[in-house]
Amino acid sequence: MAPQPEQRAGSAKSRIARSGTAMMRSQLTPSLSPSAAPRTSVAVPKQLFDMNQRELRRDRAARLGPERFLFERTFSDTLERIGIVQRRFRSALLLGCPDPSWPARLSDIVDQVSVLDPGPLFAHAVGGSRAVEDADRLGSKDFDLCVAIGTLDTVNDLPLALANIFAALRSDSLLIGAISGGDTLPILRAAMRAADAASGMATPHVHPRIDGPSLCGLLANIGFLNPVVDIDRVQTAYSSLNSLVVDLRSMAATNILTDRSRTSLNRPAVNAASASFNDAGNRGRTIETFEILHFAGWTPPDQRLLLSTLDEAKLT
Repeated sequence: MAPQPEQRAGSAKSRIARSGTAMMRSQLTPSLSPSAAPRTSVAVPKQLFDMNQRELRRDRAARLGPERFLFERTFSDTLERIGIVQRRFRSALLLGCPDPSWPARLSDIVDQVSVLDPGPLFAHAVGGSRAVEDADRLGSKDFDLCVAIGTLDTVNDLPLALANIFAALRSDSLLIGAISGGDTLPILRAAMRAADAASGMATPHVHPRIDGPSLCGLLANIGFLNPVVDIDRVQTAYSSLNSLVVDLRSMAATNILTDRSRTSLNRPAVNAASASFNDAGNRGRTIETFEILHFAGWTPPDQRLLLSTLDEAKLT
């Protein structure tokens, strides 16, 4: 049983300051929420994730009918943030598109939208193309906006993926998006540890994820100006571990680690995981947390245009 909409209202946000275009583009400092969860370095081993399985999981979600409550929350928030800029963009790259309405909704602020998605079915539903962000060329100075939602947390080389996006953007262009953060699914992580203890064998279950400070630093290292990371923690009530797993399947968010076990959990492990999940709840409802890292950064302005503008200012 998937949670009802009213069960998904809980959240804790650390929001980007919204005081005008100048603040958004030149004065914002990183806004980061602390976390006690174990952190994962961005320098991860190659092929941490199974890219073929990633594609299959996204296609499965498309066939099932994707669960969009987190995607909708994130996309709506992203549109709100872009609106602060008060600028119409010429050409946008949309990375990840589980909802076919997204390109049309971007048309209020963008003249043309191109869609790339790791899942062929999601891509084809909106006339887009399949792409792997850290393996395929995304463009060459073709876009002045990139909206990347919900895919960059499952690439094998995040720095390379961000560099590819940087190369696809023109000068003075905006990258904005969201990925899953390090505090996501703490109750599920504990349940999987209980399953491993019951089975007597530890196997990789949960994806390592980047934290806010590391993501902010990485954006700066790639060359994005004024990088900002803003954290939204969404709390959702579930009646059972199975109901959470159903949602994760429909979000294409189940295990795609290369070193994952290829066999199902045995009955003692399933029972231990379910008991751990239920014990973390109250009155038949367990509150699970999804951490969403909203991020933004600008490519540098065209220095020649900047110098020309400065020269004109001196003459006047």
